Amino acid sequence: MTIRRATPADAALLCALAERTFVETFGHLYPPEDLAGYLATAYPLELQRQQLQSGDYAAWLLDVQGEAVGFAFAGPCGLPHPQATAADGELKRLYVLREHQGGGRGGQLFEAALQWLQTPGRTLWIGVWSENFGAQRFYARHGFEQAGEYEFPVGNTRDKEFILRRVAAAD
Repeated sequence: MTIRRATPADAALLCALAERTFVETFGHLYPPEDLAGYLATAYPLELQRQQLQSGDYAAWLLDVQGEAVGFAFAGPCGLPHPQATAADGELKRLYVLREHQGGGRGGQLFEAALQWLQTPGRTLWIGVWSENFGAQRFYARHGFEQAGEYEFPVGNTRDKEFILRRVAAAD
C-alpha cells in the first residue's frame, strides 16, 4: 500500500475513482435518473485537471498492488456556511473502495490531506452525509464539530448534509 500525491496527469484516474466510489457508497440511495444526472456533471475531467494544476487543491491516491483504490481531495472551503471563507481549508472527498476499507487506510489518506490543509490560523471544514455515522464519529475524534447543515443535490433528490468545522487554534 502506498499513498502518493496526485498530479494533473492523474485527473482522469481521479475522476473515474470518484465516480466509482460515489456509486458504490451512495448509488443505492437514488433513483437511477437522479444518479445518472449527478454523475454526468459531478466530476468533470478538465476541472479536475485545472484544480490539480492550480496548487490551490490537492489529491492523494491510495494504491494497493498498483491499483488506485482510494483517494482524498482537498482545497479552499466552498461549503455554504456564513463563517466559511475561501481562505479556510476543506476536505472535499475521502473515499476508499469497499473491499479495501479497514486497516486504517482511510485514516492515512485523511492524515495526508490534513497535513497539507493545516496551516497556522486556518479553520478546516468537512461536509458529511447526515446518516454517515461512522464518518461523523471519525471526524469528531479529530476535533471536528457540527457547525451547520445544508442540502446536497443529487438530481431531484436532496440529501441532508452536516457541515463540520475544526476552528483554528489561537497562535
